[in-house]
This record gives sequence, structure tokens and C-alpha cells, in this order.
Amino acid sequence: MSRRWWGFGAAVVTVAAGLGVRAWAGGSFAKYAGDALYTVLVCAVVVMVAPRLRPVVAAGIALGFSWAVELLQIVGIPAPLRPLLGATFNAPDLFWYVVGAVLGWCIALRGRGRTPDVRRSARDEYEVAAAGAAGRPPDGSTLDSDHPRAGMPQLPAE
Repeated sequence: MSRRWWGFGAAVVTVAAGLGVRAWAGGSFAKYAGDALYTVLVCAVVVMVAPRLRPVVAAGIALGFSWAVELLQIVGIPAPLRPLLGATFNAPDLFWYVVGAVLGWCIALRGRGRTPDVRRSARDEYEVAAAGAAGRPPDGSTLDSDHPRAGMPQLPAE
């Protein structure tokens, strides 16, 4: 599954979790869980928009955005954006944004797809190095007669 779909799925689950927390919990738990989930949602959106980013970078962008919004509340956010971005600065929110960024990073790591050519075993690396040292291509094919190592003795293919 592509990282965009992981990001989309994470965004849907995050919104559902946020609505669930607001519906069934109250007080400071719901408020701070909402802060953390907000950053998770921003991280999921970053992964959807730029799926090639490393998970730590996506989480860092989400954390930076969340902190920027919180710090902008000190000087004041325009009235139309207050329902979405908040209106009052609260220092503990900065900590909960970090919690959300760490959670978003973990989710992005889980959704990180790796292709087989990126993840090689130690044996594969050894075989490639041994083939190169023996003067033959890593795929086991023979060298063309005009190749610089064509006259060198070669190990038998396995």
C-alpha cells in the first residue's frame, strides 16, 4: 500500500479518534488528547502531500506547524480561523503537540513502504562485493570482451 493511502487512513482514523474523545470524554483529557491528535492529523496530511519525506521529517513539519499555530495565538488569530486554529495560547499544549508528533512519527514509520531493492540482506551485499572483487558483474553474467576486466581470471558462478 502506498504511503499516500497510509496517510489518508491515518487521517480518517485520527479524525474519528478525535470525535470519539470529544464525545465520550471530557475535561482536560479530551482537550490534551485533541491537541496531540491535531498534530497526528497534520503529520498524516504531510505524508499524503509529500509521501517521499522521511517519517521524522514529516513529524517535524507537523510539530513545527502546530507550534507555530499555538504561538500565533499570542498575537491573535483572525476571527474566521479561530474555530479551526484556536484563540487562546496555552503553554501545556506545546508538550502535547510533541506527543502527537511522536505518535505521528510512529504511524508514518509503520506506513513506510520499502521496495526490495532498497532493503538488502547482508548476504546480498557480500555477494555483490565478492562479484565485483572477482571481476564479474553482480548479476553473474559474463563480461563482454571489451570490458577492462575481461582477461582477468574469474571465479565460477555458483
